[in-house]
Amino acid sequence: MIPQYLVDFDLREMPAVKTDCIVIGSGIAGLFTAIKASRDRRVVMITKKSMMESNTRYAQGGIAAVIAEDDSPEYHRQDTLMAGAGLCSSAAVDVLVNEGPEGVHELIRLGTLFDKEDGVLALTQEGAHSHRRILHANGDATGYEIVRALAEQVAENDRIEVWDDHFVIDLITEGGECEGVLLQQPDGGRLFLQADATILCSGGAGQLYRYTTNPEVATGDGVAIAYRAGAHIRDMEFIQFHPTALSYPGAPRFLISEAVRGEGAVLRNIRGERFMDRYHELLELAPRDIVARAIVSEMELTKSTFVYLDITHESAEMVKHRFPTIYETCMSYGLDITSDWIPVAPAAHYMMGGIKTDLNGESNISRLFACGEVSSTGVHGANRLASNSLSEAIVFGRRIIERVRELPLLDREQYYASSTEGRREHPTQAIVERRLKLQKVMVRYVGLRRNEEMLSKGLEELKRQLPIFSSVMTRREEYEFANMLTCCLLITESALAREESRGAHYREDYPQRDDEQWRKHLLQIRELGIVEEIGDDV
Repeated sequence: MIPQYLVDFDLREMPAVKTDCIVIGSGIAGLFTAIKASRDRRVVMITKKSMMESNTRYAQGGIAAVIAEDDSPEYHRQDTLMAGAGLCSSAAVDVLVNEGPEGVHELIRLGTLFDKEDGVLALTQEGAHSHRRILHANGDATGYEIVRALAEQVAENDRIEVWDDHFVIDLITEGGECEGVLLQQPDGGRLFLQADATILCSGGAGQLYRYTTNPEVATGDGVAIAYRAGAHIRDMEFIQFHPTALSYPGAPRFLISEAVRGEGAVLRNIRGERFMDRYHELLELAPRDIVARAIVSEMELTKSTFVYLDITHESAEMVKHRFPTIYETCMSYGLDITSDWIPVAPAAHYMMGGIKTDLNGESNISRLFACGEVSSTGVHGANRLASNSLSEAIVFGRRIIERVRELPLLDREQYYASSTEGRREHPTQAIVERRLKLQKVMVRYVGLRRNEEMLSKGLEELKRQLPIFSSVMTRREEYEFANMLTCCLLITESALAREESRGAHYREDYPQRDDEQWRKHLLQIRELGIVEEIGDDV
């Protein structure tokens, strides 16, 4: 069994610092939430690397919100529920679609410069959206622009302290209440940071897979530390693979935004044939799970490791203007997307599951909140609708801070938490080797297509790494690996338990969606294992 704490410690022998609010992570969720909290609270924002390194920074497509006159929250709601394949919370979706537009306007007030056409906000369309409702910035650099604007606000705010290069090892809890975090400082020393509220905004877990659009920091830390603390983790089997990541020798799996297809790009197999008409009526704009599996099918049929994305029929001027980052990145590898087809293949992109929260972003542990990709608010269901993630972060970030303001102050003076597992042995195998092996196991056995034999084999392979939890860990790389292993186990166990295909979870041995038996959530609780949950909507 995975222990509550990764390291041995005694808070009575450790320096302690008190603040009002802890924000862990520096993507859109962390930055926005910290800014909102700082209006009447002192905030410490913790990043394990730097403020500018997060999944948000690499988000290209944009942020979804109802802006156009011919659009409505009801249309956005219908699209989100359709993509979520029966597992969305209608209440959470209602919150998103109705409060999203105001969140976008708040981003604009905070300095975000979205693209405009003829003086009005420019909107594009992406897969499974019925209307043009995706705002973007600098063509295809939306995430970077949002992070730039919010990071400038944080840097100028004397009520927010940013602690770069600090690693949250574990949450400190007592009596079902979160009291703060156990931190490792850049010099290796440890510190107890206590607060009235702790908000996990630590992002996703793409690095669990060898091929991912996520940066190196996306190692599932938030889910893992919350799970160890006793938080309820929900829907971890639903991992979204982005259909179109660059697949080219010498290049990283760089994201080729869904907006490229939204602007008219088509998919072709290596024979040059369009193929999406054989898989879905929405063609290239079908939900991501369908497009990704269609691409894999074509790759298998043609014995290829990629398919092509073709936007060469559009004008070179439009392509360069609309997708400058993608154009320049591909050009740096000798690909001119205005005249060359782009070789692409699916890659791990987004984690639909995470820490179960209520509509105020609070977990089952009092004073512990989750926002952004690390959370499971109920918005995304079994398959996230494109560009809803940035909207979710700002909508629920605001709600979290409203709830934090209702909390009474922590009045405890003495903290006695400790861990005395008696760990003495240091890890023997190099962490870099273990990490690569884990990523290969996930690609091979817990990827886009799954079955009982594969998942069982994967689980067996993962469990061989469990001795890491009884080892002495002192470095960030070791903590990250322990967190990655935790998330891999959660994903594999829940994927094995769900005997159907739904959204991003596809079982070859159970290829049909089974609403009668499986229109329900799977919760994972450290002390109990997997617990089925049937909510109001399912």
